[in-house]
Amino acid sequence: MKKKNHITVPPRYIFAALAILCIGMMYASYATGFAGSTLGRITGYVFVPFERGINSVGGWFRDKSDSLQDLADAQAEKQTLQEQVDALTLENSRLMQNQYRLQELEELYNLDQTYGEYSKVAANIIASDSGNWFNTFVIDKGSRDGIAVDMNVIAGSGLVGIVTKVGDNWAQVRSIIDDMSEVSAQVLSTSDLCFVKGDLQLMESGLIPLSQLRDTEGKANIGDTIVTSHVSDKYHAGLLIGYINELSLDPNNLTRSGTLTPAVDFEHLHSVLVITDLKQTEEE
Repeated sequence: MKKKNHITVPPRYIFAALAILCIGMMYASYATGFAGSTLGRITGYVFVPFERGINSVGGWFRDKSDSLQDLADAQAEKQTLQEQVDALTLENSRLMQNQYRLQELEELYNLDQTYGEYSKVAANIIASDSGNWFNTFVIDKGSRDGIAVDMNVIAGSGLVGIVTKVGDNWAQVRSIIDDMSEVSAQVLSTSDLCFVKGDLQLMESGLIPLSQLRDTEGKANIGDTIVTSHVSDKYHAGLLIGYINELSLDPNNLTRSGTLTPAVDFEHLHSVLVITDLKQTEEE
């Protein structure tokens, strides 16, 4: 037996035919004045739901289009706001850096006035050993600027260290907190001598060791000022080192030892002043 051929009409053609039929019926209804007739009612039953469906689909597309546009606008506004926040953050960072730099320069100026009897050269720190503390570092001034070995270096409120090596346009400085450093010092109020030795491990607590304080009468107290002594062979006398933090009697019952709080912030150094007058030259 032969199979019967079935004719299949694509759905889009059926949809198009119904649309044409509805439009034709609507036109015929209103053109002939039979809007209330049977033809008009048939047209209403057929055309109105179809029209509503088209309107619903069109409305859905409009809503989606509006939502996509709103999303695009929101994303563009977010990007603009983020760019503004980034710009303000950068500007705020620059202002904070400038404020800190200004404060540092003011401290150097005040320090220059405090030790006005000495000639000085200002320098910036360009390199330092790894770690949190500026125990040894390099400055951007050297022999061409009059820098020489054993020149004293100051910053903040007092003594930083001493020049140990010099090049044409650079110099190396060892600070008083370095393990290799030892400074002859004295208590300002009593003139009793002592030694201040560097200790990076103790510096983690923000302190420097003080030892061999010849304070037989026990006059030195917590908070007393410690300065470089007149008997030092490399350091100028009277440079501020720090303030006594604690003291205890040594086993020999003759001297006292303890710690002091340095006058300089050895964690945030950027610029220094180099005293270009050598201690040996003064003595000569």
